[in-house]
Parts: sequence; structure tokens; C-alpha cells
Amino acid sequence: MTTHLVTSHGADFFGQDRHPLTFITGLADYVTGVVPYNQRRQLVELLEHAAAEGAQFTPAQAEAISEALMKVARHRFTKPKIAAAARLLAEAAGRAAADGEAWTWTLTDDKELAA
Repeated sequence: MTTHLVTSHGADFFGQDRHPLTFITGLADYVTGVVPYNQRRQLVELLEHAAAEGAQFTPAQAEAISEALMKVARHRFTKPKIAAAARLLAEAAGRAAADGEAWTWTLTDDKELAA
């Protein structure tokens, strides 16, 4: 059974995006390699903690996360598949920030996705 992270303000019909949890935890490695040190520590901790439990980010946090993930998505050494997913996350965070709403992450599994 695979666990997925469902984010609000996503690109699908329901305004959500779904990402395998292993992708989110692996994204921290790319953040470490791309984002400047003074910005990355907090983001890496957020990715690891939020991916384990889900989270809710304020609009200001969502804006900061969006900017950092866009750096990852645009970096020349980021693999295309990772870049595309990082861009989806960044865009969802940006929409939440622009709307002045909380950006939420919820954990779900294959059974809940199929229902």
C-alpha cells in the first residue's frame, strides 16, 4: 500500500494534487542541493515533518515554500520528473498564498484514493 500526500490548491478538478510520500521525502535532497543554506534548513525540516504527519501552512509560509520549490524546479541539475512535480507543488503553494488561504497537506493511502 502506498501513502500519498494530498495538497490543497492543486491543479486537478477538485483543487488538489497527489504525490507519493516517498517523492516528498526525496525532494528534501534536491532542496539541500539547490536552495541557499539560510533558507533550506527550515524547508527541509518542513518537508520531512509535514510528510510524516501532514500539515497546514500559513500564506506567508506557503509563499516561502513556493519560491524555494521554484528554485528547485528551475535548477539545471534537477531531473525533469522531479522538476515537474516540484513546480506543481510550488504553483499550489503560490495559489494558496495569493488567495490568502492556508495551504494544507493531508496523508492518504491507496484505499482512500480509490474510493
